[in-house]
Amino acid sequence: MIAKLPPPRSIKDIRSFLGHVGFYRRFIKDFSKIARLLTNLLAKDVPFDFNEVCFKSWEKLKQDLVSAPIISAPDWAQAFEIICDASDFAIDAALGQHIDNK
Repeated sequence: MIAKLPPPRSIKDIRSFLGHVGFYRRFIKDFSKIARLLTNLLAKDVPFDFNEVCFKSWEKLKQDLVSAPIISAPDWAQAFEIICDASDFAIDAALGQHIDNK
């Protein structure tokens, strides 16, 4: 469960989290601004320093990911959309709906 995800301890954890959250980036307002501090940790020759500012950014992304309108009960009277993404290492899919242009 995303809400109970422990803070990242390594660059690998940051990459994994950003990969998952990035799939839903179009639903998170100002995603790039919020995630910038975390993506800066992925730069070459940058020490892994997950400080309080990074923690707040990480918490904000987690909160945005689990709050409406991203995850909510489906409206069975509306059409569904399958959203897919794939890479060399993983495949991800989500079932979504556009309700009130959200």
